[in-house]
Amino acid sequence: MNIILMENVEKLGQVGDVVKVKDGYARNYLLPRQLGAPATAGNIKRLEKEKVKRLAIWEAEKKVAQEKADQLSKISLTVAVEVNEEEKLYGAVSDSEILHAFEAQGQKIDKKSLVIEKPVDALGEFEIGVKVHPQVIAKIRLWVTKKS
Repeated sequence: MNIILMENVEKLGQVGDVVKVKDGYARNYLLPRQLGAPATAGNIKRLEKEKVKRLAIWEAEKKVAQEKADQLSKISLTVAVEVNEEEKLYGAVSDSEILHAFEAQGQKIDKKSLVIEKPVDALGEFEIGVKVHPQVIAKIRLWVTKKS
């Protein structure tokens, strides 16, 4: 079944994309949640009109997100952890420790928006990301130091 996406669906497509999905997925998931609509000629025509409006809104949101990402990129976080005699961490720095460091800087960040490519499991400087928009990720400098 061909469906026009009305919302961004992860791993499927963006708003306005016409995608081919299985009938059950469309009937049981996409259509009841109003994430998509059947790809009829009338719906495609209506979508073309709405697409221009949505694109303008999307670009405005992206611009605001880029400004926030630039602001976040100026932040440098420090997390103090306990280490053994060999200066090795007992474990990796957790997401909650990073979120507490953000709160100490006066920033409220959602746990799901953190982008950590590899575990932070040593002392030193690391780069982590914060997803502020589906296409905008702010790069944050994270310093891991030992507790005194």
